[in-house]
Amino acid sequence: MNARFQNKVMVITGAAQGIGRRVAERAAAEGAQLALLDRSDLVEELAAALPASARALPVRVDLEDFGQTCAAMEAAQAHLGRVDVLVNNVGGTIWAKPFQHYEEAEIEAEIRRSLFPTLWGCRAVLPCMIAQGGGVIVNVSSIATRSINRVPYGAAKGGVNALTACLAFEGAEYGVRVNAVAPGGTEAPPRRIPRNNAQQSAQDKAWYQQIVDQTIESSLMKRYGTLDEQAAAILFLASDEAAYITGTVLPVGGGDQG
Repeated sequence: MNARFQNKVMVITGAAQGIGRRVAERAAAEGAQLALLDRSDLVEELAAALPASARALPVRVDLEDFGQTCAAMEAAQAHLGRVDVLVNNVGGTIWAKPFQHYEEAEIEAEIRRSLFPTLWGCRAVLPCMIAQGGGVIVNVSSIATRSINRVPYGAAKGGVNALTACLAFEGAEYGVRVNAVAPGGTEAPPRRIPRNNAQQSAQDKAWYQQIVDQTIESSLMKRYGTLDEQAAAILFLASDEAAYITGTVLPVGGGDQG
């Protein structure tokens, strides 16, 4: 196993499940010391399962709130001394349906879930990275910027892409690299805490199946990716192997460019 993150401190948001959890597991195996941010108590379970060398700090936090996000970054710095890498992984479709069926509150909730945690995370960590002379931010976007039945989510992730490009311009003079990975459809275990607790109607299921069908059809490889395939791309951009890459959105969707 490589040790690309030996003596590096990494903060991972949305670490309790899915891609975030796999990134944490693989980063710990490569020597990273970790702060794991999530609003679910599952993050404490993850921290306990990682090797002691990771010095894993679980932080329960609502990353849709700027003040809480700043406090969580401060806790990470206090526990681990610095922040070398931030992986902004929070986000995910809450509802899946044609845009005319979204209510106002649902649209706002999608934007809060999939854009603001990344905005707040970048803003909260920048002073630390600038003061220490550098750092790396990897934002998790999505190929859903070109898809069906997820207009608000796609708009939020389009914002993540724009944030990534703009912040890369500003961060370069301080030694801060900013990139994004745009995952395609990804096979993952059922979420232990779902994004949407509402009972799914037959129509809801049909609209979601349209997403699945379109995702596979748009992929040149005609399949979903794996958690490891997504984590590998994120950790590459987070590592010194990507030292001359910034301002890039890397699609990881089997050929679907998003």
